[in-house]
Amino acid sequence: MAGRHIVILGPPGSGKGTQAVRIAHELGLEHLSTGDVLRRAVANKTPLGEKAGGFMKQGLLVPDEVMLGIIQEELDRLGDAGWILDGFPRTLAQAEALDGQLEERAVKIDTVLLIEVDPDEIVARLTARRICPSCNMVYNLATISTREPGMCDKCGEKLVSRPDDDEETIRRRLDVYDEQTKPVIDFYRQRGGLVAVKGAGGIDEITAEIFRLMK
Repeated sequence: MAGRHIVILGPPGSGKGTQAVRIAHELGLEHLSTGDVLRRAVANKTPLGEKAGGFMKQGLLVPDEVMLGIIQEELDRLGDAGWILDGFPRTLAQAEALDGQLEERAVKIDTVLLIEVDPDEIVARLTARRICPSCNMVYNLATISTREPGMCDKCGEKLVSRPDDDEETIRRRLDVYDEQTKPVIDFYRQRGGLVAVKGAGGIDEITAEIFRLMK
């Protein structure tokens, strides 16, 4: 029996990755995050993975045709299994192309989840984010206290900020998101099935609201 098919959208720092993992676990879906899908294709040395890896090594965006090919391979791998797409599609062209891929498979997207968060809240969240350079654990000083201030609980290394977690860069990323993704949101809204969720508040509260609205 085919599973559910969900797309989750939201700006950087909205918590969509966290919610996607929870939804996938609760509904028994495959979590297809753009980053994981790309890394798997590169690690498996597929022809498309090697192409993608070439762009990534140069710090370039993976072109739509390569990304769409990799997504198509993932959908082929999953067959009738359900999935939640996290971080894709990012542009209207990607959304339209994905629509064509799914139509060929006689598959429809059941729900498009949009997590909405005020830009100032996102800036506050991301500027408080810290990572451990040793074990890559991620912390947020606004919500999680470490046992020793500024030090990793796991390995004791001093936590650092990511280079792109300064306010100017974050706001620039949000502008790019608005420019690229608003047409995607409009595309799915016009087709019906778009569910908008406020991403402020506790993680558990947001998860509960998502499932309430999806019912």
